[in-house]
Amino acid sequence: MDKKSKIILIAGPTASGKSNFAIKLAKKVDGEIINTDSMQIYREIKILNARPKVKETKNIKHYLYGFYSVKKNFSTGDWLKKTIKLIKQIHNKNKIPILVGGTGLYFRAIINGLVKIPSIPKKFRNKIRNNHRKIGQKKFYNNLIKLDPLVISKISPNDAHRSLRAYEVKKYTKISLYKWFEKTKKNFDENNFLKIYIDCPRDDLIKRINTRVNKMISLGAVNEVKKFRHLKIRKDKTSNKVIGISEICKFLDGEQNIDTTKEQISIKTRQYAKRQRTWARNQMIDWEKVDYKMLGSFLKKIKISSLKLDQ
Repeated sequence: MDKKSKIILIAGPTASGKSNFAIKLAKKVDGEIINTDSMQIYREIKILNARPKVKETKNIKHYLYGFYSVKKNFSTGDWLKKTIKLIKQIHNKNKIPILVGGTGLYFRAIINGLVKIPSIPKKFRNKIRNNHRKIGQKKFYNNLIKLDPLVISKISPNDAHRSLRAYEVKKYTKISLYKWFEKTKKNFDENNFLKIYIDCPRDDLIKRINTRVNKMISLGAVNEVKKFRHLKIRKDKTSNKVIGISEICKFLDGEQNIDTTKEQISIKTRQYAKRQRTWARNQMIDWEKVDYKMLGSFLKKIKISSLKLDQ
């Protein structure tokens, strides 16, 4: 086989069945899987971040799962550099790279390249964030579109995180965030990708999240957090953001019972899933949307011949 393959991207909200589908797809097309989730990189956390089990990954090569210390931060740039190298390695074995996960920034980086925006001083950023807290998102967004009209069709009025980023970039660099995107060099041609987004109706997703949280607790998530606390991770480390750590810490400190803890984890996970779906609506417009209940029939339709690229 002397043709390179497409790069398959699989995204979707948390608990939508991405990892399981990726494994089935990899078996069918002779693929290898690259983690595209910023929390599943951590070595010391595998239950709370729903890392694929060893037995599930036994026959399919998986990369960038559980390889990094919770004591260190890992940037989008770090992930992109490793992933580009892995894609080349997988192609050289005449296999198909399959990137699966829930981190939108990673997917944007692999498709569009990494935006090289100058570092913005912390003091400058904090001043903008304090102003945002003072005036609220609605007024802040109105100020943003006056400062940078290019964001109107690209950022939701309710998206505080992206509003803040767009504002600070334009204010500090005098160049729109979206002009920076246009300047960015892409690592792959757009036609190199098969982009799949797994959709799951809200009510179904809530049930799946609740089931997952109960399972995490039964598998030993509390002990996992106990061990994490013993490591005395600095508060500025990204690993602290893993959903469930702060909630279980409250349980361990006697501030709440296990049922309240599970409910809080479920709520935070639902909020995260909502942000993922909002990202998809705004950033994944051209992705093929597949209902999670239709993944079996969708898998049957995929032909290996359609995944090859002419050299």
